[in-house]
Amino acid sequence: MLLGSQTPILVDFYATWCGPCQLMSNVIQEVAANFPKEERLQVVKIDIDKYPALATRLRVQALPTLMLFRGGKQLDRVEGLLDAKMLSQRLRYYLRGLDAKFGRSQR
Repeated sequence: MLLGSQTPILVDFYATWCGPCQLMSNVIQEVAANFPKEERLQVVKIDIDKYPALATRLRVQALPTLMLFRGGKQLDRVEGLLDAKMLSQRLRYYLRGLDAKFGRSQR
């Protein structure tokens, strides 16, 4: 899924027992709901207890960990909590830079 998608994918690595992960989940939902429709963003949640090999391969060492991918390439990584404004700003920063490379207009 990560390798072939030109749609940006925000991966949320979490655990059900992780309190900060639950807080971050609410932030992600808020950001995704308010993300402009023309700037598509797919959110994928991965429970590290169900997929420990993937978490190990991607070197997830703290929770929550967010990774932004596009075209199989990791663009950004955040460990810990962010508020909705900070997360939205980071996403737009990385995605706008890519849009310029792909010939799309910057907003």
